[in-house]
Amino acid sequence: MTDAPEIFIDISTAIMRVAGDDLLCRMVEPQDETANHRPRLPFGPFMPDQHRTMEIGLRHWVREQVGVDLGHVEQLYTFADQGRLRDSEAPDRHTVSVGYLALANKAASESGDGPSLWRNIYSFFPWEDWRDGRPACLDEAIIPALDNWLTASPEAQERVRLAFGRDRDQWDEEFVLERYEILYEAGLTEESYLEGRSPKPLYEGIPGASLQLDHRRILATALGRLRGKFKYRPVIFDLMAPTFTLTQLQKTAEAILGVCLHKQNFRRMVEKSNFLDSTGKMEKARGRPAELFRFRHGDRADRPLSGLRISSSRPRRG
Repeated sequence: MTDAPEIFIDISTAIMRVAGDDLLCRMVEPQDETANHRPRLPFGPFMPDQHRTMEIGLRHWVREQVGVDLGHVEQLYTFADQGRLRDSEAPDRHTVSVGYLALANKAASESGDGPSLWRNIYSFFPWEDWRDGRPACLDEAIIPALDNWLTASPEAQERVRLAFGRDRDQWDEEFVLERYEILYEAGLTEESYLEGRSPKPLYEGIPGASLQLDHRRILATALGRLRGKFKYRPVIFDLMAPTFTLTQLQKTAEAILGVCLHKQNFRRMVEKSNFLDSTGKMEKARGRPAELFRFRHGDRADRPLSGLRISSSRPRRG
């Protein structure tokens, strides 16, 4: 009878905020060369002898590591594939990661154990940002590389068609994880090469910065969850300042979804939701002043944010 492997539980957190037109994610810079100069998500161990729940533990060590006081927090998935995190010093240890999504509405201090920074989330997934039209990297690099892969893996044809909106299918902005996992499986990410899943560096020429461990997979899960939840719960307001203009609210929505929205249609949807109160004040800025609004917090638990289900007008190419 063999000994059971040691189970180690860590909590990995995708912390997001919006600054201007950018959806940002908090990263921790590598402290040694073994990480191949790749940043990582903030993560730490779950210690039940010190913290009653995972969320309490998460908030504690995130504050210590990167100086962020978290707002909205929700658990994503448990990542526990066998052999996913190999530890040469503890080969019998199996690491289970519990992924979390957390939202912050303002920048935090730079205190903590090491250097940390905010990075544009689309630097890791450039094919997900359609605000300037269909990303050129899709037709110039990703689709041709996937076509080459499909010649040897025809069973994946349907998955690629659905995830990447090929033929007559529409691109679905919520399929962030599905698209990333196809690219990983096809050997088109640096992570799949470094982890020995691809014999050749097929990812060269495919844009998108890599992360340590499987943190880009966790980040893809978080972005897909945020995009999906945006359409039926008012999570967007966890990313807003206490008061904001309708233009600022629209820019935040566009940053989350990776698309441009029609100004008048968006404002009609927001007005229909009845989630905003006017402050009676105007923004102090150059040019034409804009009215300031605040979120009606008392309605958060009672109603979904119906009416913000955005229909895409993206072209069906690929």
